[in-house]
Amino acid sequence: MSKKSSKSLAQELDRYITPFRYDGSGKFHLKDHKTDEKGDLDKEKAQDILDANKKRLIAFQEKLYAQDRWSVLIVFQAMDAGGKDSAIKAIFEGINPQGCAVSAFKAPNSKELDHDFLWRHAIALPERGHIGIFNRSHYEECLVTRVHPEVLAKEKLPSKLVTKNIWKERFEDICAWERYLARNGTVVLKFFLNLSKDEQRERFLDRLEDPSKQWKFSMDDIKERALWPRYQAVYQDIVRHTATPHAPWYVVPADHKWFARVVIGSAIVAALEKLDLRFPRADKASAGEFDEVRKALEKEEKAGKKQKTRKQPHAQ
Repeated sequence: MSKKSSKSLAQELDRYITPFRYDGSGKFHLKDHKTDEKGDLDKEKAQDILDANKKRLIAFQEKLYAQDRWSVLIVFQAMDAGGKDSAIKAIFEGINPQGCAVSAFKAPNSKELDHDFLWRHAIALPERGHIGIFNRSHYEECLVTRVHPEVLAKEKLPSKLVTKNIWKERFEDICAWERYLARNGTVVLKFFLNLSKDEQRERFLDRLEDPSKQWKFSMDDIKERALWPRYQAVYQDIVRHTATPHAPWYVVPADHKWFARVVIGSAIVAALEKLDLRFPRADKASAGEFDEVRKALEKEEKAGKKQKTRKQPHAQ
């Protein structure tokens, strides 16, 4: 990619990234972020951008995998019906599954509860050259466990460690962990799909009406919806305390799924572009071997053509 096209790409995508990026600088209030932003786009224009970003992402992933130096961790957090699953499906369509994996973190099992809260996430991290997607993540350990203290109790922590400072300490641990990842070549991108309560209601109703979506619905969703203000307050606290320059949060307007996908895809593509990914170049020794192999293959081709000519019947 030339410098000219690189600059053009950055300019093209910036308007869909910067307004929603928070790296810890300045104050953060969730209520200041609109959930129904469209960015002066309509669905048709948004689809064009999404399609272009898919092609870019496929090209970048191929180089990421071949170069085998960087890895990318993409975190998705949202309220129920926030659009995480559909965003992952739409944005990563066509990606080589050999270099990309999705991990969905549900309630921890007994084995996971016998480890520290980051353990199950650490063992799911992407290896070099790979993209890892966390559909829900380590942030659930500062979210659900905070809204539901009984969940925290199941983690069997020594009682003297469960103090009023536990959430502050977990924020510190997560920030240190993400800084460690960044220092070791993992690009961390975190997306909070910021959905309105009204839009969530409409999506729940849609699930109830559509037989192909009813399996997604649970009565627990309604119970959690009743705790909406509490969840919003905790999400605000999470973003405020864990956004950093090396692992920023993108607070994505999620009422319009098509615009959310533009923001997410643009942020991922822009981050990959900054890595200056390239296909590895062969060293002199390898280049010499390639020349020998090429000559052998060409010799084989010529021999095959001669043999084929001899076998052809003579004209009568």
